Formats: sequence, C-alpha cells, structure tokens
Amino acid sequence: MLVAVSLRNDSGYWMQNSTKTAADRGLRWWLRSHRRWFFWLTCAAFALRLLFVIRFPNLTPDGVIYGDIAKNWLLHHVYGLSALGGPVPTYIRMPGYPAFLAGLWAVFGVEHYNPARFAQVFMDVGTCFIIADLARRATAAAVRFSSRQAAKWAFALAALCPFLANYTAVPLTETLAIFFAAMALDFAVAALAWQQSTGEIRSGNWAGCGLAIAAGIYLRPDGGIVLIAVGGFLLLRLAWNPQRRPALLAGLVLAICSLLPLAPWTARNWRGFHQFMPLAPTHANAPGEYYAFGFDRWMRTWLADYASLEDIGFKMDGEALDINTLPDRAFDNAGERSATQEVFDRYNQTVTMTPELDAQFEQLARQRIRRRPFRYYLELPVLRILDLWLRPRTEMLPLDTHWWRFRDDPHDFAWSVLLGAINGVYVGLALLGVAGVWREIRYAGMLAGFVVLRTVVMTALAYPEPRYVLECFPVVIVLAAAACASRQSSVFSRQSSGHMRIG
Repeated sequence: MLVAVSLRNDSGYWMQNSTKTAADRGLRWWLRSHRRWFFWLTCAAFALRLLFVIRFPNLTPDGVIYGDIAKNWLLHHVYGLSALGGPVPTYIRMPGYPAFLAGLWAVFGVEHYNPARFAQVFMDVGTCFIIADLARRATAAAVRFSSRQAAKWAFALAALCPFLANYTAVPLTETLAIFFAAMALDFAVAALAWQQSTGEIRSGNWAGCGLAIAAGIYLRPDGGIVLIAVGGFLLLRLAWNPQRRPALLAGLVLAICSLLPLAPWTARNWRGFHQFMPLAPTHANAPGEYYAFGFDRWMRTWLADYASLEDIGFKMDGEALDINTLPDRAFDNAGERSATQEVFDRYNQTVTMTPELDAQFEQLARQRIRRRPFRYYLELPVLRILDLWLRPRTEMLPLDTHWWRFRDDPHDFAWSVLLGAINGVYVGLALLGVAGVWREIRYAGMLAGFVVLRTVVMTALAYPEPRYVLECFPVVIVLAAAACASRQSSVFSRQSSGHMRIG
C-alpha cells in the first residue's frame, strides 16, 4: 500500500520538470526529496534481510572452503587449504571473499560467520540504492515516464526482493558480487551519458567502473563478464561513431583499471606454482588434482535442473551414487541403463573417481551425443536456461529442491510455489520492460547484452546453479521498474484525461 500510494502521488512530476535536468541532480537530491519513501523502504529492506540472517543462516561447502582459506591466511599467512602437515597453498578460489572474511575475523574472531552475514546485509541494502541510481540514469531520457518514477520503483523492487535478501545469510560471494556488478554498470551508464552529451570522457567514472569490475573478478572469475559486456559495447561505438578518440580513451581506462589489479594475484601464482593463472580455474581443481571431464560431459547429456546437481553432481567423488535418482531422460534404452548401473557400481566400491571410471563415463557421453546431438547441443541448454531463471530459488533455504513433489511435502511445495511466483513476477516485469519500453532505456543493448552473455556462459558450466544469474538482477530490476513506471504514467494520463472530459 505504501509503495502504491507514494508512486501514485509522484506520477505527475515529469509533466512539470525536465527529466534530464532532474536526473542530473544526482541521487542525493532524490534522497532528500523523498526522505520518508526511502526511510521506510530502507527499514523494510533491513528487516527482510535480518529475517533471513536470523531465521535461515546457512553454511555451504563452498562457504567452508572460503572460511578455511581465510583462516589459514589470517593465522598462518598462507593462502591455502588445511591439510595434515599444515596449510597447502592453493589457487582454486579468487582471494576477494577470503580477504573479506579474514578482515572481519581479525576483529571479531576466527570462524565467526555472523559478522560477515551482518556486513552483507548492509552491502545488500547499499545495492538497492545503486540499483535505484542505475534506473535513474538509464531512464533519464525517457519520454513516456520520468526517471524519478523508475528510480523509486527500482528501489522498492530491490529492497523487497527475497532472492537478494536470502544470500545475505549465506557466507558466499553472491551479495558482494551483485553489489560490484551493479556498481560497475551504474558507473558505465554514467560515463556513457556524459560522453554522449559532451563528447568527452569522464575518466573518474570509467575508472570506477573498471575498479568495480576488478573487485568482482577478485570475488569470482565470472565477474569479468561485465568487462566483456561493457567493453563490447564500447567496441561497437568505436566501429559506428566517427569520433573514435573518446571511445578509445574510455576503453583504455576501463581495461587498465579492470585488469591491472589482477597483477599481484597473477604474480603470486606464477611464483608459487609456475603457472600463468590470472583467474581461478573454471573447475576449481587444485594444483595437480585430477578432474573428471568425462563425468561432466556425461552429466550434461541429461542435466536440465538444479535438483539433479544435488542428487548426482555434488555427490561425485566422495559419496555413493544412486541410479534411481537419475531422471528418465538419462537413459535412451534398457541397455544404456544397465551400462550406467555397472559404472555406478564400480564407482560406489571406493566412491572415488578414477581416470578409468571417467573414461567409461566419457564413452557413455559420446554414445548419447552421437545418438541425439540436437538434445545435447540445443534442447538441454535451453532447459537449463529456463531452470536458471524460473525455478523457485530455494537452494539456500531448508526446502526440498524437488519442490514439485506435492504429496511428499505440501509445506515445502507451497513455499516453493510462492517463491517461484515472486521470481516469475520479477522476470515477467523485466520482459514487459524489454517489450514495451526498450527505446526509453539508455544503453539498453549493453545492459541486455550483459544478461544474455552471463546466462549463456553460466549455462555452459558443468554445474550451472541458479544463484549464478543473480548478478543479472540489477538489470532485471531496472527493466521491471521501467515497465512499472510506464504503466503508472499511462494510468495517470488516462485518469487526467477522464477528469478533463468530465470538466
């Protein structure tokens, strides 16, 4: 009700003021002009995130790895994993999140994860303000609605988003990665707008964009997707714009600020492991560790949803595999099921993946791909994309990932359907924004390109988890906010026209 009333009262503002002039006043002006709006929604944002922290704190195996590295870094000054003979240096994770944990543990005590959770609450609320500013800048030239409306809608959608709030309770990179992705895109849009209006670059904005990208890469290698999206957009401007000097200078500042901070990490890996490793390995395998590429390829011949990752993928190399947890699409015939059972039985004897077993999984994969290449190269990737975007996002909550089994657990089914519906609203509103107000959004191609590129890259991973597309939610929320603002202006215009006819 608060959201609806406040937005309704604001709907006529754009008729009396220049959108561009208002947008140029900055976010501080918005905050001063709408103190009550931002105050109450900020309170709601904190309350929602603290609810997840208090009620649903979670510590995943990935979180334990980050914590182990942080502990050894802090106590033994070794960036590595614990072993019987002492910490062993590693490069399987980028150092950003371990540094975040180590800094907090130096103050609050080792292996105290709650300070990290509360710090993530504050960072995620900060992300809400950044998303609002991104929406304000991206819609500054809109004609059908005001950037003021879009910014307020964006802040409301971000503040009340349960999927952003959920990950503040989990010691993982998501909250920080979303923060820096939103910041990088906000700096990029600000820099492009200044460049378009003046013909000159604002190096401070491009430097801020590059440093935010560097911070994202230090959290996870896929943080570099923002650099590819923004850099690719600059290359297109370079190709089509006769004034190439500003684009060249902008690209140079962006590249230096994004990539130069990786030099210490790269030098450390070269000195310690004699390998050129500017990023952590894609498969997070330790130095000298065997990786089962054949098993991954076999799994991708049938994998379509996250639940199968928990049933099979996450159990490989350490836990027994149950063929009954495989979906029917994992077998094309009875003979293939029998062959798969034989490989499972061999693996379950030691629950260790060996090169010989991996070769057998590779053989199964080749047979399945040869039999139905369309399924492997198109059908299953499309299904994985749909799963990444449309599943209920319950993986960090105490809910069954097999959410569709109503008879097994009606409680989990009901909550999953609710969360799935909320996710559907966000995605649906974003699609409405693309369909209805695409031309009203500045640099929409760059923003949408980031979403598409990240989705494709995440789908290509061996273990595509739904959380990997949460970095796209700042763009999703901006598009959704533009759709809501456009709809609100249309309703107000019809009401005003009706009043004028009556008069």
